[in-house]
Amino acid sequence: MSVRTPDPNPGWLPDFALDETRARVPILYVEAVPVRINALGQVESIGILLRGSSTTGVMTRTLVSGRVMHGESVREALLRNLAKDLGPTAFPQLPASTVPFSVAEYFPLPGVSTLYDPRQHAVSLAYVVPVSGECNPRQDALELTWLTPEEAADPEVLNDMEGGRGALLKEALASVGALPQ
Repeated sequence: MSVRTPDPNPGWLPDFALDETRARVPILYVEAVPVRINALGQVESIGILLRGSSTTGVMTRTLVSGRVMHGESVREALLRNLAKDLGPTAFPQLPASTVPFSVAEYFPLPGVSTLYDPRQHAVSLAYVVPVSGECNPRQDALELTWLTPEEAADPEVLNDMEGGRGALLKEALASVGALPQ
């Protein structure tokens, strides 16, 4: 039996330990493409976040994303990160299955793959998640822009996305039959 004081936030590592871990092992993330759907279940609009890059300070477009904490289920991580980025009244409708539309792999070296994260090697489970409530960006997100599938698939929008996420967004659109021809 342990007599240690329980860690009040056991899912997070201190910054120095996270940096050390990132240098040695891939980190698991979840990513979500928030969408608005009509009564037939067709995607009408896609939510894309605007935030300042933590590494370059440049304004960039991105998706809802975040780490999966130790002891946290993928479903719990999705809900937590959607609430973190979109606010508590977004009312996400999580899929019945936790099978993602894509398993995205980010490498710390540019050119290894389409997806790039200078901080780490990361593996991300990516989902399309309908939201029905009011979305108010929080944390480091400055705004949430709703785009039609045609607008979201515009090469200018896709190329403006952080870390190559434009390719992931295009894959998300294709997975729900919303990629314009």
